[in-house]
Amino acid sequence: MGSLIDVYIDRASNEIMVAESLKRLSENEEDKVNFGLPDGISFYSSVISHSYYAIFYATKAILLLKGIVTKAPEVHKKTFEEFKKSFVDTKELDVSLLKIYKKMIVRADELLEIFKDEKWKRGHFTYKTIPQANKGPAQDSLKNSKFFVSNIMKVVKETEQGDENN
Repeated sequence: MGSLIDVYIDRASNEIMVAESLKRLSENEEDKVNFGLPDGISFYSSVISHSYYAIFYATKAILLLKGIVTKAPEVHKKTFEEFKKSFVDTKELDVSLLKIYKKMIVRADELLEIFKDEKWKRGHFTYKTIPQANKGPAQDSLKNSKFFVSNIMKVVKETEQGDENN
């Protein structure tokens, strides 16, 4: 199962890199000229979308630690619900995070709230507003995804190391 977990973690990291790159491209006029892009164009909606997908793939990775695989149809809804049921409601993620930090820095319900908010923003800002208006939400989404993914990666790494020592 480890190799698929690594694939999801790599995918989450890649989504963050894409989001960061699109944010920079949206803000750097010289790069826009180099790419032959029109003035005033931005990719903030895509930053939001890629930030969400980073969270989504990190969640799929941590679910695999428990052997939970989510599939279509409604894979996003199922992934959210399984994360809530398996890691938030049980407080298992809180225990794992506590072991890593020695004091609670983040709680599972905070991560769940980030997932829920970013899932909503992905739909709302991707389809309902113009990309240029999404700069603030895009910055928040990128920050949230980095926070979420880094914490999930720590738990995955700690869990995999613990499994190797047993």
